[in-house]
Amino acid sequence: MLLSLVLVAGAVAGGLALHRSSADSDQAIASPKTSGPPEIDETARAAGVNKVLLRRAQAVQRDNEQEFLQDVDPANKTLRQAQKLLFENLRQFGFASLQYEQLREQFDQRLVDKYGPSTYLVGVVMRYQIKGIDPQPVRTMLGYTFVQKPDGSWLLVSDSDMDHLLPRGSHQEAWDLGQILVKRAPRVLIVVERNQTKLAQNLAAKAVSAVEAVSKAWPGGWTGSGVVIALDDKIVRGADYTVPKNAEDALAMATWVYRTLPGEVTAMGERADSYVVINPRNRDKVDARTLAHEFTHVATAPYGAFAPRWLVEGAATYVEFLPMAGEENLALDKYRKEVQTKYLAKAKGLPADDVFFKDSNSSYPMSWLAVDYLFRHFGGIEVGTLYQEMASLGETQAERNRIMLEHLNLTEGRLFLALKKEAAG
Repeated sequence: MLLSLVLVAGAVAGGLALHRSSADSDQAIASPKTSGPPEIDETARAAGVNKVLLRRAQAVQRDNEQEFLQDVDPANKTLRQAQKLLFENLRQFGFASLQYEQLREQFDQRLVDKYGPSTYLVGVVMRYQIKGIDPQPVRTMLGYTFVQKPDGSWLLVSDSDMDHLLPRGSHQEAWDLGQILVKRAPRVLIVVERNQTKLAQNLAAKAVSAVEAVSKAWPGGWTGSGVVIALDDKIVRGADYTVPKNAEDALAMATWVYRTLPGEVTAMGERADSYVVINPRNRDKVDARTLAHEFTHVATAPYGAFAPRWLVEGAATYVEFLPMAGEENLALDKYRKEVQTKYLAKAKGLPADDVFFKDSNSSYPMSWLAVDYLFRHFGGIEVGTLYQEMASLGETQAERNRIMLEHLNLTEGRLFLALKKEAAG
């Protein structure tokens, strides 16, 4: 059963996280209540709605628009047009699998008054796997409103009545947001506006280079894929570029994709990977290095949510700065000295999670410096193993210290002193 959920930003330019909300949150999913009159056979209703959901999923797989629209209210032209567009978008992704599953029933008297006594409002999980992209089936949430027809079958009359109850970011997938174009390249999927073919080609070339760079650089290799969403919408998958600092500073965000949603199995949810969402305001500033940074977040997303921010962003920046096909090599020795002089000399410790993005101008360079030190002194395999354990188990400072001592014979404090010593040497 799904717990009350709410999506909150975990970073200005990093991933996003779903966390449980308080019971009185205006975005929380309410406790289940029975909707409709007592004479409704709930078992029969569930079976009838399941038929509709199955038919919709199969219609996408079969490329059958008529079948997809079969159970959509024929009197609601706006809904039917939106569902037609949804079908056109979904069919471009090439799903290896697609299912819709009922979750919790909700009750809203206003909707009963609007649609009639058989009104059935229910949370729905869309379980899907994009062929060649998602390593396993993943999940996102929707809310559907159904009414019963005279013949006993069920009709979809709305797909947005429940949006305000869903976790933030739900029903804001790329396929939900107007006319789109999906372009594929090796291990890459790009989503842009329908008329942005040139942009799609440009991003695909950069993304391919970035995927190759992360695959080569990340310890043990990375065999995953990169999804890049570059739409005009400012809110996509929970990446919110209407927030002033995000709108001005962020180039892109790696937004988490879940194999089990937060609250289903674990409070934090189990991550499968991430999709990258580009800030439409800063689209022209995104290069292969930017995407390599975000794809490093994609590669490490399955590890867990507990790695310290300096390690998360430091690792992504470390990979971003490495030599990369099609990009000019960076003068890293010179940059290292600049960071030591400009930021390390004034710092009192590694960037803390709670102030990381408030002091991002110094946090990113300092984090890079720390991870660069780890790679140079301990090697990639040790750093990769450290990252996995910190992300999985490093929920407290005590656990982080224990893991670092086990792998490096250093704590975060000792690592900072080692950086100071190297700079002075």
